[in-house]
Amino acid sequence: MKIISANLNGIRSAAKKGFFEWMAAESADYVCVQELKAQFDDMQPEFLTPEGYHGYFHYAQKKGYSGVGVYSKKKPSQVIIGFGNHEFDAEGRYVRCDFGKLTVISVYCPSGSSGEERQTAKFRFMEAFMAHLIELKASGQEIVICGDWNIAHKEIDLKNWKGNLKNSGFLPEERAWLSKVIGEVGYVDAFRCVEPGAEQYTWWSNRGQAWAKNVGWRIDYHITTPKLAARAQRVAIYKEQRFSDHAPLTIEYGN
Repeated sequence: MKIISANLNGIRSAAKKGFFEWMAAESADYVCVQELKAQFDDMQPEFLTPEGYHGYFHYAQKKGYSGVGVYSKKKPSQVIIGFGNHEFDAEGRYVRCDFGKLTVISVYCPSGSSGEERQTAKFRFMEAFMAHLIELKASGQEIVICGDWNIAHKEIDLKNWKGNLKNSGFLPEERAWLSKVIGEVGYVDAFRCVEPGAEQYTWWSNRGQAWAKNVGWRIDYHITTPKLAARAQRVAIYKEQRFSDHAPLTIEYGN
C-alpha cells in the first residue's frame, strides 16, 4: 500500500509544474494533498478526478486559502469533511475517508508564523484537534493522518534548530503537543520507523538559498496507529522536481 502526502501550495500552480503527471506515474493507492488555494469553481476536471482516482475535498470559505483533499483508487465507504470545529472547518483543513477498517485523513494544520494572532489561533486548533485525535484513536480504526502539521518535532527535524527555538513551528509548546500525539495518545511518526537519519526535510523557505543549501524543516508527516506504522517499509521525499515549497512524502506499507 502506497500513500503520498503533498502540500501543493496552490493546486493550479502545482498542476502547471507537472504534479499530476508525477502522481499518475507514482500510482499510489492514496494521495493526500494540502493547500489547494482553490474553491470548487477553480477546480478543473483533472483536479477533481484524475484518471483512475476518486477525489474528495474540503475548501476554505476564504478564496485562495488553505483547502485539502484525498485521492483514492478505491471508493471510500464513508467521507467526512471537517472535524467538527466551526472555526477551523471554515478554513478547509480536514478530509477523512474510510475504507473499511482503514481511515485516511488529509490535514493542514495552521501556521502561526505570520504573527501573534495566527499563533493564538494555532494554539486553539491544537487544543481542539487533540480532543479529536483522542476520540479518533478510540474508534479502533487503523488510521493514517497525512499532511502539513506545521511543526518540526525534534532538533533533527530542522537544519537551524538553535535559531528557531522562539519561532512558530518549533516552539516548546508545539513540540510538546506533537510529543503527546506521538506517544501518550498512541500515534506513531511512521517516517521515523524507517528513516532515523538527519537532513530529511519536506519544506524549504523561499528566502535566501534555503533550497540550494538544504536548510529545511520536516513538517509533513504520516501520523499513524501503531499497527500501520509497523508495516512501513520504504520512505521517500521526492526532490527531483519542485511542485511547491514542500516536497511530496511517500511511504509504502506492507501487508
